[in-house]
Amino acid sequence: MPGADLGDPAPRVGRPGRAFRFSLRRRGALAPLVLGGVALASLPDLVRRPDRRRARIAARAARALGRLKGPYAKAGQFAGLRHDVLDPEVREALAALRDRVPPLPLRHVRRVVEEELGRPLEACFRSFGAEPLGAASIAQAHPAELPDGTPVVVKVQYPWLRESLPRDLRVVRWLFRLALAGAVDLDRLFGEFASGLREELDFVREARVADEIRQNLASEPGVVVPRVHPELTTPRVLVLDRHPVIPILDRAGLVRRGIDPAAVLAILARAYARQVFLDGLFHADPHPGNLFVIDEPGAVRQPRVLFVDFGLSRRLDPGLREEIRRGVLALLSRDLEAFVDGMERTGMIAPGARPRVRRAVEEILPRLGAGPVPGLGGEDVLALVEEARRRLQETPGLQLPGELLLYARTLAWLFRLGRELAPEVDLLRLTLPYLLRFLSGNPGGGPGGAAAPGGG
Repeated sequence: MPGADLGDPAPRVGRPGRAFRFSLRRRGALAPLVLGGVALASLPDLVRRPDRRRARIAARAARALGRLKGPYAKAGQFAGLRHDVLDPEVREALAALRDRVPPLPLRHVRRVVEEELGRPLEACFRSFGAEPLGAASIAQAHPAELPDGTPVVVKVQYPWLRESLPRDLRVVRWLFRLALAGAVDLDRLFGEFASGLREELDFVREARVADEIRQNLASEPGVVVPRVHPELTTPRVLVLDRHPVIPILDRAGLVRRGIDPAAVLAILARAYARQVFLDGLFHADPHPGNLFVIDEPGAVRQPRVLFVDFGLSRRLDPGLREEIRRGVLALLSRDLEAFVDGMERTGMIAPGARPRVRRAVEEILPRLGAGPVPGLGGEDVLALVEEARRRLQETPGLQLPGELLLYARTLAWLFRLGRELAPEVDLLRLTLPYLLRFLSGNPGGGPGGAAAPGGG
């Protein structure tokens, strides 16, 4: 393929410290040096500019976490979800970590692939692109071709992560205690983070999740989950089919090709509604870098949406899933006490904090509107989500499970995508049949379950 390269790039001169820095990474010793530098650089802000210190220090720390990659970038992303314990300006700085991670040179990628697959790169691939398609916090993805010419994406984990993880997690635990002081239960927060990170570092698990979600969405003809190549997949290397694509938010590009953005959004809405309301296993990272429209001749008549990157996918605990169902029913019936009781059962409320939490919920209830089904549009939903986040920030003693935050964020992302892609589409109307089936207590989801409802 054009631009492909199976060899290492020419060695660069003038960077004598690179090998030393890489060695420090493997030993888990680089992060304390980098973070110590951030602390020293932040001293003037702490002393002279207290009014701006949070935003400036958070931006500086976010850049450092992105450069460190791995658990540090993931910790920043995880903290950015915590509307219950972090200030808005801090979360805004951490949001920049999502897709701004510098890539690793090809020679390090080659070494991981060959170690994992047990043979030279040339024996596994006809071609292997030197430039990555993208670099994220724990891995980067390269275009390649199999020996038979099949185009694939090769996701390769950064080489130091496995060795440095125990030391890195000790540093991250200390960062949690420093940055999230005052949280209800720091050990619980860190436990959620560490457990989720270990899952994301296992690419065999990610392959299994992708396969299961593909089966769950088999009844949705407009959804494509890339096929995994198990013979080339290991805990640190994941190989999937590659498709020609159009970024999902390239509305102008879609229209130029005759693809209706409203049809694309309808596919996306039904796919996510099925995952979050019926299946309980959902792709929890629906930002624009993980969603595409397949660029193919038939897209004018029937567009297909491609989902990628299933590392951040979650299966809701059945108990939490039932509490969510009961909580939504309590909100719809305006049963404040039943809703707060459910929050207590799931450990969201610290001892003695119930009166404060109850007042916060009581103030939000009027925004839901009247009637058995809220009369809210997409903009109303987003406004309600923002208000709920603000209330969380202002209510001491409230701590939400990480699963629930990902669940809520996934739905919020869907509405934001809808606003940008096809604001004329009523997402609530599209997702309502799935929500009603969920509330009925008989979703019929999962492999072999009942077919998903319509709602186009």
